[in-house]
Amino acid sequence: MKAVHIRIDWLIGIILLVFICDPAMSRADDIYENEGVQKVCSEKGVVVSASRYATKAGIRILERGGNAVDAAVTVGFVLSVTYPTAGNIGGGGFMLIRTAEGKNSFVDFREKAPMAADRDMYLDSNGEIIKDLSRVGHRASGVPGTVAGLYLAHKIHGSLPWKELVDPAVILAQEGFTIDMEMAKSFYGLRKLRENFPGLKKFARDDGKPLRPGYRLFQPDLASTLRRIANNGPNGFYTGKTAELISEEMKRGGGLITKEDLNRYQALIRNPIEGDYRGYHIISAPPPSSGGTTLIEIMNMLEGYPLGSNEFMSVNVVQTVIECERRAYLDRSTYLGDPDFVDIPLSRLTSKKYAEKLRSGITTKASSSKKMYKNRVRSEKEETTHYSIIDSEGNSVSTTTTLNGSYGSKVVVKGAGFLLNNEMDDFSVKPGVPNMYGLLGGSANAIEPGKRMLSSMAPTIVTHDDKVYLILGTPGGATIITSVVQIILDIIDFGLSPVEAVSTPRYHHQCLPDIVYHEFDAFTQRLKSELEEKGYNLKERSFIGDVQLIMVKGSFACGVSDPRMEGLASAVKEISIKQ
Repeated sequence: MKAVHIRIDWLIGIILLVFICDPAMSRADDIYENEGVQKVCSEKGVVVSASRYATKAGIRILERGGNAVDAAVTVGFVLSVTYPTAGNIGGGGFMLIRTAEGKNSFVDFREKAPMAADRDMYLDSNGEIIKDLSRVGHRASGVPGTVAGLYLAHKIHGSLPWKELVDPAVILAQEGFTIDMEMAKSFYGLRKLRENFPGLKKFARDDGKPLRPGYRLFQPDLASTLRRIANNGPNGFYTGKTAELISEEMKRGGGLITKEDLNRYQALIRNPIEGDYRGYHIISAPPPSSGGTTLIEIMNMLEGYPLGSNEFMSVNVVQTVIECERRAYLDRSTYLGDPDFVDIPLSRLTSKKYAEKLRSGITTKASSSKKMYKNRVRSEKEETTHYSIIDSEGNSVSTTTTLNGSYGSKVVVKGAGFLLNNEMDDFSVKPGVPNMYGLLGGSANAIEPGKRMLSSMAPTIVTHDDKVYLILGTPGGATIITSVVQIILDIIDFGLSPVEAVSTPRYHHQCLPDIVYHEFDAFTQRLKSELEEKGYNLKERSFIGDVQLIMVKGSFACGVSDPRMEGLASAVKEISIKQ
């Protein structure tokens, strides 16, 4: 009998290990079945994020009387513990805030180039790009902004004490949390990197064996860092012991970030980008994000077409969206960068008149991206995360944060327990050469000391009759903007419910490469044939985005977390509302 028990245990272990190891394991077969998508509704507040632990922590803050910004701070710090592929204190992001009184503000905590950075720092003596130097390792990291950004948002809008908002993350790092299957598979994927990046060993057992579903992940070094932040605010990160540990890590790996870089970092308040679409008002991310500008430009072009009179996902609709995206992404690569360093023609790019001009070049056939790019230019693994929050008073927050690639630069700061970003790759490392997301850039996004790199993040709030209607955003690198566009179109033009809009398969075009990427089952065979006949190059790819959406109707807010991943929507005093 004992031998049987041993054999069963051995078989269970093998099954779990195979499941963790198999990259082909996919949820594509059931991802588009709407019945399995969770929607929660409440009059008292809703939180939607990519981590169940973060969502629940945010709900507890709302239940204790905190507002949406308080909850956003807690969610942000908990994500740095429980969602290490993208949640962070070693990266950056953007927070869009709309108060209950209808005032909009935008917190920019994008990373910055170290002061020792220079335009050609990733090129060899022949002017060619040194492979992976901007993507992996210490020199790929920009100066982190997350801690400063969350603190600035709290300083202006918060109501509960700062320490109370950071403490949930401290506890989860110190006492551990249980990992699920998706996280176990993700950690297993790091095994080949641990030799070059020993800090990644924190995501395995002490004997080097993989952490399996149900194991607890303890992060004592990260807990100590978070405790310093809880007790001292940004000084607990940008000065003192944490800054010293970052500086030592940089010296150890040949990185550029210094204690002076950390000490001088500041998050900023900017005016969001705003535009209108069929009677709805769109509020989104301004430069140094390209998200809001490109989003508004696309929507302005689309407004000239009667999309809703067409069949949903018909060739007319899909082609129109593709062509509008193509033109907006070309402008993105040409004009956008850090507004503190370059002049950006925002008024023109977001004007209805300019959209009309761009529309005039769209025909029934595919345009040539290469020809358009050549005529214009003469001289983002997608690991970001988003969360959406609304409180009982109607204060709304849409926040997107990132390390850029999955696990950022792969560098864990020794003794501090957190990952550093690889955001330097979001600069135009060499004009005309794409970054890790295939996005092209020009001189507007060239590397300069102290400059913020261009982003595609697009935390967005849509209002109707001056009341919040949608709060949304997503990770996905270059696909962030097009995912947000598709959600807005699906709801406004085609009347899809929030569950349907979030679950529907997505597609994406970004000018160059001149490829229409689409998820499994996004296009019917007939639609594929029709698009190919018009000259489009189609390519199926893995899941696009991880949308966290809140829709508000009357006094009720309903949240939906994208079924593509393992997020959670939760509510204070949840109520049942029909679809």
